[in-house]
Amino acid sequence: MEKVNEAMGRLKSFVGMEVEEEVAEENVSFFDDFNRQCTLSTKQRMTGFAICLVAGLTCTLMSILVFFNPIKFAVAFTLGNMLSLGSTAFLIGPKRQVRMMLDPVRIYATGIYIGSIIVALLCALYVHSKLLTLLAIIIEFCALFWYSLSYIPFARAAVSKAMLACFDTEF
Repeated sequence: MEKVNEAMGRLKSFVGMEVEEEVAEENVSFFDDFNRQCTLSTKQRMTGFAICLVAGLTCTLMSILVFFNPIKFAVAFTLGNMLSLGSTAFLIGPKRQVRMMLDPVRIYATGIYIGSIIVALLCALYVHSKLLTLLAIIIEFCALFWYSLSYIPFARAAVSKAMLACFDTEF
């Protein structure tokens, strides 16, 4: 039983569910205060994660129905991506989510992904250019793929080698 409790403690620590020690008031950051105010139980975290993930996947899949209208597709696809990305904040907490997104390994992928989300929404909602919106969606999809690979050890290196092998012109 002790090993099970120890394993659960490590699992909770991994997903950021342990309550941090009190910090002196002058050193409290926005995220520390936000995390302290938003303590959720394990059941609430799992429920929030499931709801956001299902809503995100639903929006993303429903965007396929309006695929030939790039403006509606961009809004639905981007909303689905943002909900899916936000769902993991329920599991690990918003502070750890941002810290992981800004990790040196994935900071460029994060920047390009968030930038492409903004560009896709701007092209769809303000510019109303179907061609620019379609281009922004393609960039957003590629950035999402590359960003997702950054969480899998050695995945980006493997994909890079595979792409080089596929497009190598020397025989």
